[in-house]
Amino acid sequence: MAKSDIIVGLDIGTTKICAVVGEAKEDGLVDIIGVGTSPSTGLRRGVVVNIEQTVQSIKKALEEAELMAGCEIHSVYAGIAGSHIKGFNSHGVIAVKGGEVTQKDVDRVIEAAKAVAIPLDREVIHTLPQEFIVDDQRGIADPLGMAGVRLEVKVHIVTGAVTSAQNIVRSCHRSGLDVADIVLESLASSKSVLSDEEREIGVCLVDLGGGTTDIAIFSKDSIKHTAVLALGGNNLTNDIAFGLRTPMTSAEKIKIEHGCALAEMVKVDEGIEVPSVGGRDSRAMSKRVLAEICEPRCEEILALVDQELIKSGFKNQIAAGVVLTGGTSLIAGMQDLAEQVFDLPVRIGYPEYVGGLYDMVNNPKYATAVGLLLYGAEKRQVPNSGGGDFRIREDNVFNRILGRMKKWFVDIA
Repeated sequence: MAKSDIIVGLDIGTTKICAVVGEAKEDGLVDIIGVGTSPSTGLRRGVVVNIEQTVQSIKKALEEAELMAGCEIHSVYAGIAGSHIKGFNSHGVIAVKGGEVTQKDVDRVIEAAKAVAIPLDREVIHTLPQEFIVDDQRGIADPLGMAGVRLEVKVHIVTGAVTSAQNIVRSCHRSGLDVADIVLESLASSKSVLSDEEREIGVCLVDLGGGTTDIAIFSKDSIKHTAVLALGGNNLTNDIAFGLRTPMTSAEKIKIEHGCALAEMVKVDEGIEVPSVGGRDSRAMSKRVLAEICEPRCEEILALVDQELIKSGFKNQIAAGVVLTGGTSLIAGMQDLAEQVFDLPVRIGYPEYVGGLYDMVNNPKYATAVGLLLYGAEKRQVPNSGGGDFRIREDNVFNRILGRMKKWFVDIA
């Protein structure tokens, strides 16, 4: 296999780090050839808090993936999440030179849309075009070659804390990896679980992870709104550990095996074995008690997502409803509870659009890692898709000014 055929998605999550290795085919499809996972201990709520522990977890996941794929991994597409992520919409306008829209005009109008005041401690991660407007003709996806004198663009800009992005890149570098790009996790997940029809008529993707809940709203085949909530499956595990007085590892296991988001779905006479703390004997407990602990937290997370939907102003535009993905979406009753909270159709999203060892990743908890893989494959086919690579901000102001001056001279030439 040529090195250029290999694409790797690295999901650096709060509960697990997952590396998925794919091989790009000539027909544009991607075959999965390796998967590696490792428990994540160096992150809290999607943000790196211990680089050394994160590096060890990344290395372990990579070794497993490399062994399965039979290749060495040098470059990855890494995911980013956390409550520091902020998204907003912007607008740019330019005059078209020569009466025909060229790639330079497209680049210039996107740069004009990006010319907004961003605090020094934040960095633009994505600039995602929603639609182009040529001389008041709206809804244009690709304006190249069109005749016109005025070009406008509406974009969605995603920003994140510079330090959080730097820590992800540093963790990868210390693991011996180059970072091809940093990708918003909800954007990555959307690549693997949403259909073209859903994106067109309007859909909300809710990625219920361990430390964060990522939200992305799509309508008319473009992204309209993104948000990240600092709540996830770990909060549910904490509630179970506290409510049942059991160790965290046992609480996590109980959540996965017996957790239920709707107490009314559980029979009163159903029982579970609950390990005690400090070497005491295990206790028998009603499964209904567990469900009564889970339901309020699940309802709280979904209610906060619903508030975000209403606040965005796009709730009435998501005719396809809501797609839940991520590991926490697998809890029994989550889909039914979500339908009650959102008053919209809800489905659980499984990763699609890949071949090869598909059965290894046929689980919502792999949605982000598979999405990162598909994002990478798309970037290779269409270099300008996704709105430009993320680059760590240079500390040297002189270098940045010099770089800009060089670009001006190239444009003039």
